[in-house]
Amino acid sequence: MVPIQMVDLKRQYSKIKPQVDAAIQDVLESAAYINGAPVQQFSQELGQYLGTKHVIPCANGTDALQIAMMALGLEPGDEVITPSFTFIATAEVIALLRLKPVFVDIDPQTYCIDPAAIEKAITPKTKAIVPVHLYGHSAAIEPIMEIARKHNLYVIEDNAQAIGSHYTTKDGTTKKVGTFGHIGCTSFFPSKNLGCYGDGGALFTDDDALAAKIRMIANHGQSQRYYHDEVGVNSRLDTLQAVVLRIKLQLLDQYIAARRAVATAYDTAFAGMSQIVTPFQATNQLHVFHQYTMQLNGADRNKLQAYLQEKQVPAMIYYPVPAHRQKMFAGMVDPNLSLPVTDSLTGKVISLPIHTEMDQDQLTLITDSVKSFLN
Repeated sequence: MVPIQMVDLKRQYSKIKPQVDAAIQDVLESAAYINGAPVQQFSQELGQYLGTKHVIPCANGTDALQIAMMALGLEPGDEVITPSFTFIATAEVIALLRLKPVFVDIDPQTYCIDPAAIEKAITPKTKAIVPVHLYGHSAAIEPIMEIARKHNLYVIEDNAQAIGSHYTTKDGTTKKVGTFGHIGCTSFFPSKNLGCYGDGGALFTDDDALAAKIRMIANHGQSQRYYHDEVGVNSRLDTLQAVVLRIKLQLLDQYIAARRAVATAYDTAFAGMSQIVTPFQATNQLHVFHQYTMQLNGADRNKLQAYLQEKQVPAMIYYPVPAHRQKMFAGMVDPNLSLPVTDSLTGKVISLPIHTEMDQDQLTLITDSVKSFLN
């Protein structure tokens, strides 16, 4: 059996090796390593896929979030509502820009930010909401946008884990996740559903003026070369990464289908097991399963993880310490802040391997090992 990986990028590469190698060779021969034509081509193709007017590539997903907040003109002291149950980058950039992170609780089924908790946390200082589409499942973006319009707030979608997902609104309109808010942000970290072979990210928007500002900020605040109108950053997607992403974008829906097939196999194997709560899937959304994250009830998670490791089955915990309990926020967050759902889930969730190259032998070993431990 091929060794099991959380994400098997080596096997994935082997299937697209001729196309990738040829595309990289073309870049090497052109020597257009920065802002080569493939960067613009990828931007246009991703925009068409997402159904959005503007895609501005950048260096990574963290930069995308930071640039988004800079472009919206958020100022020190402004409050930004976001979940605590997320990768740290979501909240880190808020603090980096001297904004105030306001952490709220999550929905116990989707693991995404709870709209009711957002409404309760709004104050006169609130300027933006950053919902995270976690593990591949969309946050409740329609009610979030309704709250934002009601209170005149910006919405920045953290779509690093759910690119390709879509959401159907009450009127029957279906749109790609990441295109509902004022700005959508994503990461092309190698393990993502659409990942490059290094770091990369992008921002999306339908607002022409906002897109122009984002481009300027991402390029040292330049309106034209050597004329700097804004304080900006240096954040760009390399041409080598763009050619890889162009190839993989054409396969993204196939990759999503493969991940969903693995998730279905897990769901079937664990059906009826009282100690496992399998991932929830809302009927108006497409879960793209960046992670297959289940809850354990009445089982020792650390012992299960160690047992699986003995069986050469990797398993990860995303995330063991929520943002509001991280030391970096000690001076910004009320130590008595109560987020009961978040605190409960951080002690219960565990993620199993899920990727595009999994085979039946691997799935059987994983599911049999989990059931053997729990039984």
